[in-house]
Amino acid sequence: MSLSSTLSNALSGLTVASRKAELVSSNVANASTDGYGRRVMETTAASIGGRGAGVEIVGVSRIVDAQVLEDRRLAGADLAASQTNLTFWTNLELAIGDVESDYGLSGRLNSFETALVEAASRPDSDVRLQNVLDSATALSDALNSVSDEIQTRRSQADADIASQVDLLNSRLVQIADLNHSIRVAQGNGQDALALMDQRQTLVDDVSEIVPIRIVQGEQGDISLFTATGATLVSGGHTAEFGFAATGTIVPEMSVGTGALSGLSLNGEPIDSLGPHSPVAGGSLAALFEVRDITSVDAQSELDAVARNLIARFEGGIDPTLASGDAGLFTDAGAALDPSLEVGLASRIAINDLVVPENGGDLWRLRSGLGATSPGDSGDSTLFQAYASALNDPQTADSGRFSTISRSFSGMLSEFGAYVSQNRVTAEDTTAFAASRHDTLQLAELAQGVDTDQELQNLLLIEQAYAANAKVVEIVDQMIESLMRI
Repeated sequence: MSLSSTLSNALSGLTVASRKAELVSSNVANASTDGYGRRVMETTAASIGGRGAGVEIVGVSRIVDAQVLEDRRLAGADLAASQTNLTFWTNLELAIGDVESDYGLSGRLNSFETALVEAASRPDSDVRLQNVLDSATALSDALNSVSDEIQTRRSQADADIASQVDLLNSRLVQIADLNHSIRVAQGNGQDALALMDQRQTLVDDVSEIVPIRIVQGEQGDISLFTATGATLVSGGHTAEFGFAATGTIVPEMSVGTGALSGLSLNGEPIDSLGPHSPVAGGSLAALFEVRDITSVDAQSELDAVARNLIARFEGGIDPTLASGDAGLFTDAGAALDPSLEVGLASRIAINDLVVPENGGDLWRLRSGLGATSPGDSGDSTLFQAYASALNDPQTADSGRFSTISRSFSGMLSEFGAYVSQNRVTAEDTTAFAASRHDTLQLAELAQGVDTDQELQNLLLIEQAYAANAKVVEIVDQMIESLMRI
Protein backbone atom coordinates (compact mmCIF):
# COMPACT_ATOMS: atom_id res chain seq x y z
CA MET A 1 0.00 0.00 0.00
CA SER A 2 1.39 3.40 -0.91
CA LEU A 3 1.94 6.18 1.60
CA SER A 4 -0.74 8.28 -0.06
CA SER A 5 -3.27 5.47 0.25
CA THR A 6 -2.31 4.91 3.86
CA LEU A 7 -2.66 8.61 4.61
CA SER A 8 -6.02 8.73 2.82
CA ASN A 9 -7.30 5.79 4.88
CA ALA A 10 -6.16 7.39 8.13
CA LEU A 11 -7.67 10.77 7.28
CA SER A 12 -11.01 9.16 6.42
CA GLY A 13 -10.88 7.32 9.74
CA LEU A 14 -10.24 10.60 11.57
CA THR A 15 -13.20 12.19 9.81
CA VAL A 16 -15.54 9.33 10.73
CA ALA A 17 -14.32 9.24 14.32
CA SER A 18 -14.80 12.99 14.66
CA ARG A 19 -18.35 12.77 13.29
CA LYS A 20 -19.18 9.81 15.54
CA ALA A 21 -17.97 11.79 18.56
CA GLU A 22 -20.38 14.57 17.58
CA LEU A 23 -23.25 12.07 17.40
CA VAL A 24 -22.40 10.64 20.81
CA SER A 25 -22.34 14.15 22.27
CA SER A 26 -25.72 14.89 20.70
CA ASN A 27 -27.20 11.63 22.01
CA VAL A 28 -25.97 12.20 25.56
CA ALA A 29 -27.04 15.86 25.59
CA ASN A 30 -30.57 14.96 24.41
CA ALA A 31 -31.06 11.76 26.41
CA SER A 32 -34.06 13.26 28.22
CA THR A 33 -35.36 15.45 25.39
CA ASP A 34 -38.92 14.62 24.32
CA GLY A 35 -39.17 13.41 20.75
CA TYR A 36 -35.43 12.87 20.33
CA GLY A 37 -34.43 9.80 18.32
CA ARG A 38 -31.05 8.24 19.00
CA ARG A 39 -28.57 8.85 16.15
CA VAL A 40 -26.49 6.01 14.71
CA MET A 41 -23.92 6.45 11.94
CA GLU A 42 -23.79 4.02 9.02
CA THR A 43 -20.39 3.56 7.35
CA THR A 44 -18.94 1.45 4.59
CA ALA A 45 -15.54 0.72 3.10
CA ALA A 46 -14.55 3.30 0.49
CA SER A 47 -12.80 2.34 -2.71
CA ILE A 48 -11.18 4.15 -5.60
CA GLY A 49 -10.58 2.24 -8.80
CA GLY A 50 -11.39 -1.02 -7.04
CA ARG A 51 -8.82 -0.41 -4.34
CA GLY A 52 -9.46 0.23 -0.67
CA ALA A 53 -9.53 3.90 0.25
CA GLY A 54 -10.51 3.96 3.92
CA VAL A 55 -14.03 4.40 5.22
CA GLU A 56 -16.87 6.69 4.22
CA ILE A 57 -20.08 7.81 5.87
CA VAL A 58 -23.22 6.38 4.27
CA GLY A 59 -25.59 8.36 6.44
CA VAL A 60 -26.97 8.95 9.93
CA SER A 61 -30.05 7.03 11.03
CA ARG A 62 -32.62 8.07 13.62
CA ILE A 63 -33.49 5.00 15.73
CA VAL A 64 -37.16 4.80 16.72
CA ASP A 65 -39.29 1.70 17.34
CA ALA A 66 -42.38 2.64 15.36
CA GLN A 67 -44.59 -0.06 16.90
CA VAL A 68 -43.71 0.79 20.49
CA LEU A 69 -44.15 4.49 19.71
CA GLU A 70 -47.60 3.88 18.22
CA ASP A 71 -48.67 1.73 21.18
CA ARG A 72 -47.42 4.36 23.64
CA ARG A 73 -49.38 7.06 21.86
CA LEU A 74 -52.58 5.03 21.96
CA ALA A 75 -52.00 4.36 25.64
CA GLY A 76 -51.48 8.08 26.17
CA ALA A 77 -54.82 8.82 24.51
CA ASP A 78 -56.55 6.28 26.77
CA LEU A 79 -54.88 7.78 29.83
CA ALA A 80 -55.89 11.33 28.91
CA ALA A 81 -59.50 10.21 28.36
CA SER A 82 -59.71 8.30 31.65
CA GLN A 83 -58.15 11.18 33.60
CA THR A 84 -60.79 13.53 32.18
CA ASN A 85 -63.56 11.23 33.38
CA LEU A 86 -61.95 10.77 36.80
CA THR A 87 -61.64 14.52 37.31
CA PHE A 88 -65.40 14.94 36.84
CA TRP A 89 -66.41 12.26 39.35
CA THR A 90 -63.80 13.33 41.90
CA ASN A 91 -65.01 16.94 41.87
CA LEU A 92 -68.65 15.88 42.07
CA GLU A 93 -67.95 13.61 45.04
CA LEU A 94 -66.18 16.48 46.80
CA ALA A 95 -69.19 18.72 46.16
CA ILE A 96 -71.55 16.16 47.70
CA GLY A 97 -69.34 15.91 50.76
CA ASP A 98 -68.44 13.09 53.09
CA VAL A 99 -71.25 11.38 54.99
CA GLU A 100 -69.63 12.51 58.25
CA SER A 101 -69.25 16.12 57.15
CA ASP A 102 -71.67 18.72 58.52
CA TYR A 103 -71.46 20.63 55.24
CA GLY A 104 -72.25 17.84 52.79
CA LEU A 105 -75.69 16.78 51.60
CA SER A 106 -76.02 14.13 54.30
CA GLY A 107 -74.86 16.55 56.99
CA ARG A 108 -77.38 19.17 55.89
CA LEU A 109 -80.17 16.60 55.97
CA ASN A 110 -79.15 15.46 59.46
CA SER A 111 -79.22 19.07 60.67
CA PHE A 112 -82.70 19.56 59.22
CA GLU A 113 -84.02 16.39 60.84
CA THR A 114 -82.50 17.42 64.18
CA ALA A 115 -84.06 20.88 63.92
CA LEU A 116 -87.49 19.33 63.27
CA VAL A 117 -87.21 17.11 66.36
CA GLU A 118 -86.12 20.04 68.52
CA ALA A 119 -88.92 22.26 67.18
CA ALA A 120 -91.47 19.53 67.86
CA SER A 121 -90.40 19.55 71.54
CA ARG A 122 -90.69 23.37 71.75
CA PRO A 123 -92.92 24.60 68.91
CA ASP A 124 -93.39 27.93 70.70
CA SER A 125 -89.67 28.80 70.44
CA ASP A 126 -88.85 31.27 67.69
CA VAL A 127 -85.20 30.23 67.93
CA ARG A 128 -86.11 26.64 67.12
CA LEU A 129 -88.39 27.76 64.32
CA GLN A 130 -85.52 29.76 62.90
CA ASN A 131 -83.28 26.69 63.15
CA VAL A 132 -85.81 24.74 61.09
CA LEU A 133 -85.82 27.47 58.45
CA ASP A 134 -82.03 27.79 58.41
CA SER A 135 -81.41 24.04 58.17
CA ALA A 136 -84.06 23.60 55.45
CA THR A 137 -82.50 26.49 53.52
CA ALA A 138 -79.05 24.97 53.96
CA LEU A 139 -80.33 21.66 52.57
CA SER A 140 -81.84 23.28 49.47
CA ASP A 141 -78.70 25.41 49.04
CA ALA A 142 -76.57 22.25 49.19
CA LEU A 143 -78.60 20.75 46.35
CA ASN A 144 -78.17 24.01 44.43
CA SER A 145 -74.42 23.86 45.06
CA VAL A 146 -74.03 20.30 43.79
CA SER A 147 -76.05 21.19 40.71
CA ASP A 148 -73.86 24.25 40.16
CA GLU A 149 -70.76 22.04 40.40
CA ILE A 150 -72.13 19.75 37.69
CA GLN A 151 -72.77 22.70 35.40
CA THR A 152 -69.36 24.15 36.22
CA ARG A 153 -67.81 20.87 35.10
CA ARG A 154 -69.85 21.08 31.89
CA SER A 155 -68.71 24.65 31.28
CA GLN A 156 -65.10 23.72 31.96
CA ALA A 157 -65.36 20.77 29.58
CA ASP A 158 -66.79 23.10 26.92
CA ALA A 159 -63.91 25.56 27.40
CA ASP A 160 -61.37 22.71 27.32
CA ILE A 161 -62.89 21.42 24.08
CA ALA A 162 -62.37 24.84 22.49
CA SER A 163 -58.75 24.93 23.71
CA GLN A 164 -58.00 21.44 22.46
CA VAL A 165 -59.57 22.12 19.06
CA ASP A 166 -57.39 25.23 18.68
CA LEU A 167 -54.30 23.27 19.75
CA LEU A 168 -55.18 20.40 17.43
CA ASN A 169 -55.59 22.69 14.41
CA SER A 170 -52.33 24.46 15.22
CA ARG A 171 -50.38 21.22 15.59
CA LEU A 172 -51.70 19.80 12.32
CA VAL A 173 -50.54 22.90 10.43
CA GLN A 174 -47.12 22.73 12.09
CA ILE A 175 -46.76 19.04 11.22
CA ALA A 176 -47.61 19.77 7.58
CA ASP A 177 -45.02 22.59 7.54
CA LEU A 178 -42.37 20.26 8.99
CA ASN A 179 -43.28 17.64 6.39
CA HIS A 180 -42.46 20.18 3.70
CA SER A 181 -39.20 21.21 5.37
CA ILE A 182 -38.12 17.58 5.76
CA ARG A 183 -38.84 16.81 2.10
CA VAL A 184 -36.83 19.83 1.00
CA ALA A 185 -33.92 19.04 3.34
CA GLN A 186 -33.68 15.43 2.23
CA GLY A 187 -34.03 16.45 -1.41
CA ASN A 188 -31.02 18.72 -0.95
CA GLY A 189 -29.03 16.07 0.85
CA GLN A 190 -29.24 17.91 4.18
CA ASP A 191 -29.72 16.49 7.67
CA ALA A 192 -33.44 16.52 8.58
CA LEU A 193 -33.26 14.52 11.81
CA ALA A 194 -33.75 17.53 14.10
CA LEU A 195 -36.90 18.41 12.14
CA MET A 196 -38.13 14.85 12.65
CA ASP A 197 -37.59 15.21 16.41
CA GLN A 198 -39.72 18.36 16.43
CA ARG A 199 -42.41 16.62 14.39
CA GLN A 200 -42.52 13.65 16.76
CA THR A 201 -43.21 15.97 19.70
CA LEU A 202 -46.06 17.63 17.78
CA VAL A 203 -47.50 14.25 16.81
CA ASP A 204 -47.41 13.23 20.48
CA ASP A 205 -49.53 16.30 21.32
CA VAL A 206 -52.07 15.37 18.65
CA SER A 207 -52.22 11.72 19.71
CA GLU A 208 -53.40 12.58 23.24
CA ILE A 209 -56.26 14.65 21.86
CA VAL A 210 -57.20 12.29 19.02
CA PRO A 211 -55.77 8.74 18.61
CA ILE A 212 -53.94 8.55 15.28
CA ARG A 213 -52.37 6.22 12.77
CA ILE A 214 -49.23 7.21 10.84
CA VAL A 215 -48.29 6.32 7.27
CA GLN A 216 -44.65 6.98 6.43
CA GLY A 217 -43.89 8.72 3.13
CA GLU A 218 -40.97 8.03 0.81
CA GLN A 219 -39.28 11.39 1.39
CA GLY A 220 -39.39 11.42 5.18
CA ASP A 221 -42.86 12.98 5.37
CA ILE A 222 -45.81 11.36 7.15
CA SER A 223 -49.57 11.25 6.76
CA LEU A 224 -51.85 11.25 9.80
CA PHE A 225 -55.24 9.55 10.09
CA THR A 226 -57.59 9.14 13.02
CA ALA A 227 -58.20 5.64 14.37
CA THR A 228 -61.52 5.59 12.49
CA GLY A 229 -59.95 6.67 9.19
CA ALA A 230 -60.47 10.44 8.95
CA THR A 231 -57.56 12.22 7.24
CA LEU A 232 -55.73 14.77 9.37
CA VAL A 233 -52.54 15.42 7.40
CA SER A 234 -51.81 14.20 3.88
CA GLY A 235 -49.30 15.79 1.54
CA GLY A 236 -49.63 19.53 1.99
CA HIS A 237 -53.26 19.34 3.12
CA THR A 238 -54.44 19.49 6.73
CA ALA A 239 -57.84 18.92 8.28
CA GLU A 240 -59.48 21.73 10.22
CA PHE A 241 -61.78 21.12 13.18
CA GLY A 242 -64.46 23.62 14.12
CA PHE A 243 -66.09 24.33 17.47
CA ALA A 244 -67.80 27.34 19.08
CA ALA A 245 -67.35 27.67 22.84
CA THR A 246 -70.31 28.52 25.05
CA GLY A 247 -70.05 30.74 28.11
CA THR A 248 -72.21 29.70 31.04
CA ILE A 249 -74.02 26.38 30.70
CA VAL A 250 -77.27 25.57 32.49
CA PRO A 251 -78.94 22.13 32.80
CA GLU A 252 -81.48 22.77 30.06
CA MET A 253 -78.78 23.38 27.40
CA SER A 254 -77.79 20.61 25.00
CA VAL A 255 -76.47 20.00 21.51
CA GLY A 256 -79.91 18.76 20.48
CA THR A 257 -81.55 22.09 21.29
CA GLY A 258 -78.81 23.98 19.47
CA ALA A 259 -77.68 25.71 22.64
CA LEU A 260 -74.31 23.92 22.65
CA SER A 261 -71.87 23.54 19.79
CA GLY A 262 -71.03 20.25 18.19
CA LEU A 263 -67.83 19.43 16.32
CA SER A 264 -67.13 19.92 12.63
CA LEU A 265 -64.37 18.65 10.35
CA ASN A 266 -63.53 20.73 7.30
CA GLY A 267 -66.82 22.56 7.70
CA GLU A 268 -68.97 19.43 7.94
CA PRO A 269 -70.65 18.39 11.21
CA ILE A 270 -69.30 15.12 12.64
CA ASP A 271 -70.24 12.88 15.54
CA SER A 272 -68.27 13.82 18.63
CA LEU A 273 -69.40 10.75 20.59
CA GLY A 274 -69.55 7.02 20.03
CA PRO A 275 -67.06 4.41 18.79
CA HIS A 276 -67.37 5.54 15.17
CA SER A 277 -66.65 9.20 15.83
CA PRO A 278 -63.58 10.54 13.98
CA VAL A 279 -62.20 11.67 17.35
CA ALA A 280 -63.13 8.59 19.38
CA GLY A 281 -60.74 7.48 22.09
CA GLY A 282 -58.80 10.57 23.14
CA SER A 283 -59.19 13.46 25.54
CA LEU A 284 -61.33 15.44 23.08
CA ALA A 285 -63.98 12.72 22.91
CA ALA A 286 -63.79 12.33 26.71
CA LEU A 287 -64.54 16.05 27.16
CA PHE A 288 -67.60 15.77 24.93
CA GLU A 289 -68.70 12.73 26.95
CA VAL A 290 -68.37 14.72 30.19
CA ARG A 291 -70.26 17.69 28.77
CA ASP A 292 -73.05 15.84 26.97
CA ILE A 293 -73.49 12.47 28.73
CA THR A 294 -71.80 12.01 32.10
CA SER A 295 -72.79 15.37 33.57
CA VAL A 296 -76.28 15.19 32.08
CA ASP A 297 -76.84 11.79 33.71
CA ALA A 298 -75.52 13.04 37.05
CA GLN A 299 -77.79 16.09 36.86
CA SER A 300 -80.75 13.85 36.09
CA GLU A 301 -80.09 11.76 39.21
CA LEU A 302 -79.70 14.88 41.34
CA ASP A 303 -82.91 16.34 39.92
CA ALA A 304 -84.70 13.12 40.89
CA VAL A 305 -83.46 13.63 44.47
CA ALA A 306 -84.74 17.22 44.47
CA ARG A 307 -88.10 16.11 43.04
CA ASN A 308 -88.49 13.52 45.76
CA LEU A 309 -87.76 16.08 48.47
CA ILE A 310 -90.26 18.61 47.11
CA ALA A 311 -92.93 15.95 46.66
CA ARG A 312 -92.58 14.73 50.26
CA PHE A 313 -93.63 18.16 51.54
CA GLU A 314 -96.57 18.67 49.17
CA GLY A 315 -99.97 17.03 49.09
CA GLY A 316 -101.86 16.29 52.32
CA ILE A 317 -98.96 16.77 54.72
CA ASP A 318 -100.02 20.38 55.41
CA PRO A 319 -103.83 20.62 55.81
CA THR A 320 -103.76 24.39 55.28
CA LEU A 321 -102.60 23.99 51.68
CA ALA A 322 -104.95 23.44 48.75
CA SER A 323 -104.24 20.90 46.02
CA GLY A 324 -101.54 22.21 43.71
CA ASP A 325 -100.08 24.66 46.25
CA ALA A 326 -96.32 24.73 46.80
CA GLY A 327 -95.07 23.13 50.01
CA LEU A 328 -92.09 23.94 52.18
CA PHE A 329 -89.66 23.09 49.36
CA THR A 330 -90.50 24.63 45.98
CA ASP A 331 -89.38 24.84 42.38
CA ALA A 332 -88.15 28.47 42.51
CA GLY A 333 -91.30 29.35 44.48
CA ALA A 334 -93.71 27.25 42.43
CA ALA A 335 -95.24 23.84 43.07
CA LEU A 336 -93.64 20.75 41.57
CA ASP A 337 -94.25 20.25 37.85
CA PRO A 338 -92.87 16.81 36.79
CA SER A 339 -92.58 18.00 33.18
CA LEU A 340 -90.04 20.61 34.26
CA GLU A 341 -87.72 18.29 36.17
CA VAL A 342 -84.55 19.10 34.21
CA GLY A 343 -82.45 21.41 36.36
CA LEU A 344 -84.79 21.12 39.34
CA ALA A 345 -81.91 20.72 41.80
CA SER A 346 -80.56 24.09 40.70
CA ARG A 347 -83.94 25.77 41.34
CA ILE A 348 -85.13 24.13 44.56
CA ALA A 349 -85.80 26.78 47.21
CA ILE A 350 -87.72 27.37 50.43
CA ASN A 351 -91.27 28.76 50.22
CA ASP A 352 -91.22 32.52 50.77
CA LEU A 353 -94.28 32.17 53.05
CA VAL A 354 -91.95 31.11 55.90
CA VAL A 355 -89.05 33.47 55.14
CA PRO A 356 -89.36 36.73 57.11
CA GLU A 357 -86.87 38.51 54.82
CA ASN A 358 -89.20 37.82 51.89
CA GLY A 359 -92.41 38.86 53.69
CA GLY A 360 -93.18 35.50 55.24
CA ASP A 361 -93.73 34.40 58.86
CA LEU A 362 -91.84 31.84 60.92
CA TRP A 363 -95.01 30.75 62.72
CA ARG A 364 -96.28 29.24 59.44
CA LEU A 365 -93.73 26.46 59.94
CA ARG A 366 -95.79 25.45 63.00
CA SER A 367 -99.32 26.41 61.99
CA GLY A 368 -99.17 25.67 58.26
CA LEU A 369 -98.09 27.57 55.19
CA GLY A 370 -101.70 28.47 54.33
CA ALA A 371 -102.74 29.38 57.91
CA THR A 372 -104.32 32.79 58.48
CA SER A 373 -103.15 33.14 62.10
CA PRO A 374 -100.37 31.81 64.38
CA GLY A 375 -102.78 29.44 66.13
CA ASP A 376 -101.76 27.29 69.09
CA SER A 377 -98.06 27.94 69.86
CA GLY A 378 -97.73 24.53 71.49
CA ASP A 379 -98.97 22.54 68.47
CA SER A 380 -96.17 20.28 67.16
CA THR A 381 -98.30 18.27 64.73
CA LEU A 382 -96.83 19.75 61.57
CA PHE A 383 -93.22 19.29 62.71
CA GLN A 384 -93.95 15.65 63.43
CA ALA A 385 -95.54 15.32 60.00
CA TYR A 386 -92.46 16.88 58.38
CA ALA A 387 -90.15 14.44 60.19
CA SER A 388 -92.36 11.53 59.17
CA ALA A 389 -92.35 12.73 55.56
CA LEU A 390 -88.58 12.55 55.48
CA ASN A 391 -88.52 9.02 56.88
CA ASP A 392 -91.54 7.70 54.98
CA PRO A 393 -90.44 4.86 52.63
CA GLN A 394 -91.12 5.90 49.05
CA THR A 395 -90.03 4.82 45.59
CA ALA A 396 -88.37 7.34 43.33
CA ASP A 397 -90.58 8.77 40.59
CA SER A 398 -87.64 9.44 38.26
CA GLY A 399 -83.94 8.79 37.79
CA ARG A 400 -82.21 5.43 37.80
CA PHE A 401 -82.82 4.63 41.43
CA SER A 402 -83.75 1.11 42.41
CA THR A 403 -87.44 0.35 42.79
CA ILE A 404 -87.27 -0.36 46.51
CA SER A 405 -88.97 2.06 48.90
CA ARG A 406 -86.59 4.25 50.89
CA SER A 407 -86.51 7.27 53.16
CA PHE A 408 -85.14 10.52 51.82
CA SER A 409 -81.93 9.79 53.69
CA GLY A 410 -81.77 6.46 51.86
CA MET A 411 -82.24 8.25 48.54
CA LEU A 412 -79.39 10.64 49.31
CA SER A 413 -77.20 7.69 50.27
CA GLU A 414 -78.00 5.91 47.02
CA PHE A 415 -77.15 9.03 45.05
CA GLY A 416 -73.86 9.33 46.93
CA ALA A 417 -73.12 5.66 46.27
CA TYR A 418 -73.84 6.20 42.55
CA VAL A 419 -71.25 8.99 42.42
CA SER A 420 -68.69 7.12 44.55
CA GLN A 421 -69.02 3.96 42.49
CA ASN A 422 -68.39 5.88 39.28
CA ARG A 423 -65.41 7.60 40.87
CA VAL A 424 -63.92 4.27 41.98
CA THR A 425 -64.48 2.80 38.52
CA ALA A 426 -62.83 5.84 36.94
CA GLU A 427 -59.89 5.50 39.35
CA ASP A 428 -59.41 1.84 38.43
CA THR A 429 -59.59 2.64 34.73
CA THR A 430 -57.11 5.48 35.12
CA ALA A 431 -54.72 3.36 37.17
CA PHE A 432 -54.74 0.64 34.50
CA ALA A 433 -54.27 3.20 31.71
CA ALA A 434 -51.41 4.86 33.61
CA SER A 435 -49.69 1.51 34.23
CA ARG A 436 -49.97 0.57 30.56
CA HIS A 437 -48.72 3.96 29.43
CA ASP A 438 -45.76 3.88 31.84
CA THR A 439 -44.80 0.38 30.72
CA LEU A 440 -44.81 1.36 27.07
CA GLN A 441 -42.95 4.57 27.85
CA LEU A 442 -40.22 2.55 29.55
CA ALA A 443 -40.07 0.26 26.52
CA GLU A 444 -39.71 3.33 24.32
CA LEU A 445 -36.97 4.74 26.53
CA ALA A 446 -35.16 1.41 26.39
CA GLN A 447 -34.88 1.97 22.63
CA GLY A 448 -33.63 5.50 23.21
CA VAL A 449 -30.34 6.87 24.47
CA ASP A 450 -28.40 4.71 26.93
CA THR A 451 -25.83 7.15 28.30
CA ASP A 452 -23.63 4.36 29.69
CA GLN A 453 -23.49 2.67 26.29
CA GLU A 454 -22.85 6.00 24.58
CA LEU A 455 -19.88 6.71 26.86
CA GLN A 456 -18.48 3.26 26.13
CA ASN A 457 -18.84 4.02 22.42
CA LEU A 458 -17.01 7.27 23.01
CA LEU A 459 -14.04 5.37 24.47
CA LEU A 460 -13.90 3.19 21.33
CA ILE A 461 -14.13 6.30 19.16
CA GLU A 462 -11.25 7.88 21.07
CA GLN A 463 -9.18 4.74 20.52
CA ALA A 464 -10.00 4.72 16.80
CA TYR A 465 -9.18 8.41 16.55
CA ALA A 466 -5.86 7.90 18.37
CA ALA A 467 -4.97 4.94 16.11
CA ASN A 468 -5.67 6.89 12.93
CA ALA A 469 -3.82 9.91 14.28
CA LYS A 470 -0.83 7.63 14.99
CA VAL A 471 -0.93 6.38 11.39
CA VAL A 472 -0.87 9.97 10.13
CA GLU A 473 2.06 10.71 12.44
CA ILE A 474 4.02 7.69 11.18
CA VAL A 475 3.29 8.54 7.54
CA ASP A 476 4.49 12.06 8.22
CA GLN A 477 7.71 10.73 9.74
CA MET A 478 8.25 8.38 6.77
CA ILE A 479 7.73 11.23 4.30
CA GLU A 480 10.22 13.39 6.20
CA SER A 481 12.72 10.53 6.16
CA LEU A 482 12.30 10.14 2.41
CA MET A 483 12.73 13.87 1.94
CA ARG A 484 16.06 13.72 3.77
CA ILE A 485 17.43 10.95 1.50
